[in-house]
Amino acid sequence: MTTTLYIPCDSTALALGADGVAQSLAAEIARRGLDVSIVRNGSRGLFWLEPMIEVATPEGRMAYGPVTALDIASLLDADLLAGGAHPLCLGLVEEIPYLKRQRRISLRRVGVTDPLSADDYLAHGGTRGLRRALSLTPPEIVKEVTDSGLRGRGGAAFPTGIKWNTVLNAPSPEKYIVCNADEGDSGTFSDRMQMEGDPFGLIEGMAIAGLAVGARQGYIYVRSEYPHAIATLNAAVVKATQHGWLGDSLLGSGKQFHLEVRKAAGAYVCGEETALLESLEGRRGIVRAKPPLPAISGLFKQPTVINNVITLGSVPDILANGAAAYQSFGYGRSRGTLPFQLAGNIKHGGLVEVPFGLTLRELLYDFGGGSLSGRPLRAVQVGGPLGAYVPEGQFDTVLDYEAFAAVGAVLGHGGIVAFDDTVDMLKQARYAMEFCAIESCGKCTPCRIGSTRGVEVIDRLKTGQSGQIELLRDLCDTLQNGSLCAMGSMTPYPVLSALNHFPEDFSRRML
Repeated sequence: MTTTLYIPCDSTALALGADGVAQSLAAEIARRGLDVSIVRNGSRGLFWLEPMIEVATPEGRMAYGPVTALDIASLLDADLLAGGAHPLCLGLVEEIPYLKRQRRISLRRVGVTDPLSADDYLAHGGTRGLRRALSLTPPEIVKEVTDSGLRGRGGAAFPTGIKWNTVLNAPSPEKYIVCNADEGDSGTFSDRMQMEGDPFGLIEGMAIAGLAVGARQGYIYVRSEYPHAIATLNAAVVKATQHGWLGDSLLGSGKQFHLEVRKAAGAYVCGEETALLESLEGRRGIVRAKPPLPAISGLFKQPTVINNVITLGSVPDILANGAAAYQSFGYGRSRGTLPFQLAGNIKHGGLVEVPFGLTLRELLYDFGGGSLSGRPLRAVQVGGPLGAYVPEGQFDTVLDYEAFAAVGAVLGHGGIVAFDDTVDMLKQARYAMEFCAIESCGKCTPCRIGSTRGVEVIDRLKTGQSGQIELLRDLCDTLQNGSLCAMGSMTPYPVLSALNHFPEDFSRRML
């Protein structure tokens, strides 16, 4: 009987040597004449254990990791194909505590299936949401998404149903669905994992969005630094079209939706939706003044739904299982789940998808295992390079959009970067200003000039010049209230949070 082995093809696993492991394993299997099928799956997101091999056994999948090419012979000698004991054995995958405590919805197939196998996709619930959507009217689909409480997972947390309803009711002969997959925030990788590990889930979500608002064309705008995701998506679009999940007649319904993948411009500002649209139309990615909102006048001046990868990846489950099932998870106004990404100085870095409602401390210690260095965690930046630094005294804040806003922080895309007590917060504040100066599109003065002056002010502060902290606060106020988009208006978040929570790192320069 053929034994199935799973080896990830996720970018992180590849960077850690997964291809070499797969090649060595295939060669040794051939040499020993074993009956084995190797499936390249996505990563489960336990990155400190990658490359992680899984073997299908009657009891379930048995995991081994982190595996190197040098481990292959000893693993096979230890009866790997039967789930035999070995120092690298991690036990049954589903029983690993890091995974067992999670509740995966948008990423439930990631790491489980072959990303480009249509049969795998169907066997794990694929197209159920699309089939139900085809049985509903557009207003009914929009109502289902609205009732679920789904909010945008790209940072702003705007209610998805309201955005879809606006586009649905906008009079226009042509409408568009755009997926913002320009995942450029530090410490974030959930979008990439979805695209590389379950591209059909994203495609199905976009097709449902098209049915909901009357759009026949969609685009996925993918970060240029994600070549594996781009290749996987392009292959998936071809296969989805062949199976009738895209094209002129979705599952034979006569309703059409076409999809194209576009490589992003490589500019951080193009993660802002209007700069993204400019880039998608073939121009330099600079911010558009709003109003009009993209839902009214977006791509090619037509009504456009712009959603993040995880937002759209959550839609098939909502349609398949109903709004109430999704609404049953979460905390306060934050419903459903969010894939949190643990990075930085953290022992167990990786992806954790859980319902809203855990505390930051639980995420950092129960899942992350504390700092990799073994030193106390001093600060955590949540929400990307322009997110606030959260001090240890606020680690008990609930992971909820409103709860984080109440302490002057943002949850954003769910990226979490941890720092131990050796971090210099003045340097971190300077980095935020420098980042904004480099990545600004240059359209508005507060962002373009303010960030440049911000670097200069912090440099003067480092030399002990007086009056610089007051000047820095005034500058942050101008950036926050005068910038056209979040690029400039959010730069003060990391700067002011560093200044407010870690004043000693600034004041000691004045001694």
